[in-house]
Amino acid sequence: MDAGLLILRLVVGLLIAGHGVQKVSFHLGGKGLAGGTEEFRGDGFRGGRLTALTAGVSQIGSGLFLAAGLLTPVAAMAAMGVMTVAGTVKWPKGLWVQNDGYEYPLVLVTASAALALTGPGRWSADHALAVVPWPVWLSVTALVLGPASGLLTRLVLHRTTSAGGATSQPRSAG
Repeated sequence: MDAGLLILRLVVGLLIAGHGVQKVSFHLGGKGLAGGTEEFRGDGFRGGRLTALTAGVSQIGSGLFLAAGLLTPVAAMAAMGVMTVAGTVKWPKGLWVQNDGYEYPLVLVTASAALALTGPGRWSADHALAVVPWPVWLSVTALVLGPASGLLTRLVLHRTTSAGGATSQPRSAG
């Protein structure tokens, strides 16, 4: 069981972290912070560079913490939040990734939720620091607050569309 949790943590955590690296740098096929900023603007988000930087850093941090099994419920909550935002962007395109759908973010949110519930296993920083098992209430809180924070972020940062279909262009924060 511990080997399976280690593999799950490493794959999911490093994929989420890599997703963040792409938002803020030229590594892993990224287009730098300017490219990440344009991606968020193209997806209808306000905030510019600050939004892209916050999303990228959140993905990198939550992914690395998940991979290490460090503060697992909190890391899973943050990962679920940022990947829920990604899922909302892709939602109109349907489920399947072939159509640029939300399949990939959904898998990462679900895997993060599973890690919040199961814990990181013995081969983790949490275990080495003797902070496991985490209380059930903390895992359940992470399951609720992670996706809820992503939905709230989408609600607050997404530009509104007027009746004519035009998107309002608020001032850029970055």
